[in-house]
Amino acid sequence: MEDSNQTMVAFFIIKGISSLPKLQFLIFLLVLLIYLFTLGGNMTILLLVCIDPHLHTPMYFFLANLSILDISSSTISLHKILEANITGNNYVSFLWCIIQFYIFSCFACNQLLILTAMSYDRYVAICRPLQYPIIMNSKVCGLLAMACWVTSFIEVIPYVALLSKFSCYKSNIINHFFCDLVPLLSLSCSDTSTLKLLSLIEGLLLLTLAPFVLTFTPYVFIISSILRIRSNIGRRKAFYTCSSHLTVVILLYVTLVCQYLRPTTADSLESNKLFSLFNTAAVPMLNPLIYSLKNRDVKSSLRRRLKLAKYQ
Repeated sequence: MEDSNQTMVAFFIIKGISSLPKLQFLIFLLVLLIYLFTLGGNMTILLLVCIDPHLHTPMYFFLANLSILDISSSTISLHKILEANITGNNYVSFLWCIIQFYIFSCFACNQLLILTAMSYDRYVAICRPLQYPIIMNSKVCGLLAMACWVTSFIEVIPYVALLSKFSCYKSNIINHFFCDLVPLLSLSCSDTSTLKLLSLIEGLLLLTLAPFVLTFTPYVFIISSILRIRSNIGRRKAFYTCSSHLTVVILLYVTLVCQYLRPTTADSLESNKLFSLFNTAAVPMLNPLIYSLKNRDVKSSLRRRLKLAKYQ
């Protein structure tokens, strides 16, 4: 379809990360390795949290939810790169494109909410340690997780409703490796003002800024409490309990800012793919590494399981 045409489309062509033939195999190999590391790392976290009683705590309950989201978001966003390189099929139907956008957006929104819940968990653990078992009981953790999942799947519905009503597109070639909002908006010749306004108000304020404030506000009290601890060992131990979560949060929000809070131009669409690839591939791969390398409980659990496996 030529760019000058303005018509309805039955399918889209996913352009991918690069159109250079010489780079296709290298990109496929890199994405496949990252995806396998993501699956392996997050499945290991999930397995350890399920089978090790020492990890049956609120922090690891939320970490298990985060691992599920990492696996799911990577699968829904990266599968077309892998499929296109194996089968040569880079076509997606209009319906599947909308579904893919909805599912990925739900997972992305839920990830921010789960990280917010983890921030509250760290606040209670450090600032109110004596009340921690009472406040963060299993019922509260379950309700928080359920609220995150339900909220994320509801909040994205208005975007899908508006996007599905777009009647024409300037082209059916999506300059991306999956159906994301920014490249779809750049292709549409319909009136996108309502969706852009919704993206600005709800997307920026409710889906991004609100979780950002709710995530980092507890750290004001956490840092204040840590600074009041007199012993260096006590301060290091308190900071150690939240350093992994803080690292993941900073990494994710920096990537989101670079990816979405920039003007939409031809050059920005190209760089947007790189930030999106980092967000959908590298971040889910790094999360289990950050939590396992910086967390004694996870490393101890893994060593225990490896010893049991060795002697069985």
